[in-house]
Amino acid sequence: MESAGKEREAVQLMAEAEKRVKGSHSFLRGLFGGNTRVEEACEMYTRAANMFKIAKNWSAAGNAFCQAAKLHMQLQSKHDSATSFVDAGNAYKKADPQEAINCLNAAIDIYTDMGRFTIAAKHHITIAEIYEAELVDIEKAIAHYEQAADYYKGEESNRQVEGPGSANKCLLKVAAYAAQLEQYQKAIEIYEQVGTNTMDNPLLKYSAKEYFFKAALCHFIVDELNAKLALEKYEEMFPAFTDSRECKLLKKLLEAHEEQNSEAYTEAVKEFDAISRLDQWLTTMLLRIKKSIQGEADGDLK
Repeated sequence: MESAGKEREAVQLMAEAEKRVKGSHSFLRGLFGGNTRVEEACEMYTRAANMFKIAKNWSAAGNAFCQAAKLHMQLQSKHDSATSFVDAGNAYKKADPQEAINCLNAAIDIYTDMGRFTIAAKHHITIAEIYEAELVDIEKAIAHYEQAADYYKGEESNRQVEGPGSANKCLLKVAAYAAQLEQYQKAIEIYEQVGTNTMDNPLLKYSAKEYFFKAALCHFIVDELNAKLALEKYEEMFPAFTDSRECKLLKKLLEAHEEQNSEAYTEAVKEFDAISRLDQWLTTMLLRIKKSIQGEADGDLK
């Protein structure tokens, strides 16, 4: 019952807020305290939004936060406007993913205008995640991850706000999706770049072998010789890579591929998988390479 009561209260507040806004437009009000009425309306919309949230009416909550955001803008309060657009986006996320994206984009425009690029980057990631999970539009998810990475990189070079990790995390998402979409060159460039950035960092260098491994697999799908040359280059750049299980697996796979021996290829993958479980991405890439061995029209890795 409580939620129904809250919803009724919220609807009344919305109507009252609307009256205030209309009243603020009259000539005399404009001269005497029009802004006060807009401020009151703003507060009412926010209270209504929170009541709609309690009632789990997410679209109505999103709409009420949006109204508040527009009034904050009218009052020249950019920061409050952006905050309200983010609140609107978070509410809409539960009901209308596209509307959530519109609100978050409105917040991003304000934050970039204010030079708040780190916050803008975080909201680009949220949009990317909505495209991944709700709207399943991977190309658009990639674009938002790339934009977030650009903003993080710009801010990281100015001052160490988030540490180099944030831009890298976004770029690795881009690389993984690019490879899935068969944009191997793009994936290789990112994996090599992130691998090179992390190999000299004592805390992150253990991850570098994974990035060089993934770059080599992308090379391998395109061309076996390129994969061999890349592997030599990575070992030279990052000697610790040579002793890694990933590097040893790559050498076995290259040998099996050269001999067109699909049993040896499968065996090498099985051995690796027994110790380090293969995730979906690695399984997909290893299967794509396996299909290029003669007589392997489809097949699997087991």
